[in-house]
Amino acid sequence: MAIDPEAQFHVLAVDDSLIDRKLIERLLKTSSYQVTTVDSGSKALELLGLREDQDVSSPSSPDKNEIEVNLVITDYCMPGMTGYDLLKKMKGSSSLKDIPVVIMSSENVPSRINRCLEGGAEEFFLKPIQLSDLIRLRPYMLKGKLKEQQPSQHQETNSAISSSSNNNSKSNKRKAMDEGLSPEKTRPRFSSSSLALVTYEETT
Repeated sequence: MAIDPEAQFHVLAVDDSLIDRKLIERLLKTSSYQVTTVDSGSKALELLGLREDQDVSSPSSPDKNEIEVNLVITDYCMPGMTGYDLLKKMKGSSSLKDIPVVIMSSENVPSRINRCLEGGAEEFFLKPIQLSDLIRLRPYMLKGKLKEQQPSQHQETNSAISSSSNNNSKSNKRKAMDEGLSPEKTRPRFSSSSLALVTYEETT
């Protein structure tokens, strides 16, 4: 039996309301996602391996209970740490900044929505969340997975380019020495005086 590709995605749902947590969990599981739910932003950060009092700009040292999450969906209005606070802490952390964040709220406040989207949120959903809303999450999770894979691929590409350019440079220098020229003289140089001379000769 083939594994549903959606089941490979893990969503962390954050909401202080038990009813809302149960609803979002049921909808996400209907979409075949793996789901973990917590009731506060600080617990979400703890699960992700970032302590609330940790300096987000410093290199993180994830705790052993860190879980791999492909997307975080959080309520905006929560006691202690709001969804916006959680978003800012995640985007300020080198280890969590690439995890897509979606914020949900029962209140349609344009200034709040704009602030969250400008702060790095992928989407702002109005409650109650619908199944059609959750279908829109998949592209963000795919993007998050690609970003996780890119750094190692990027390093491999850079080292290959660097190695190739070093080899080319050595080969050019060796060729120049074989011809009795210095590497600097292998590239032709033009000056305005030599071009003026050519122009003058052609006109005469």
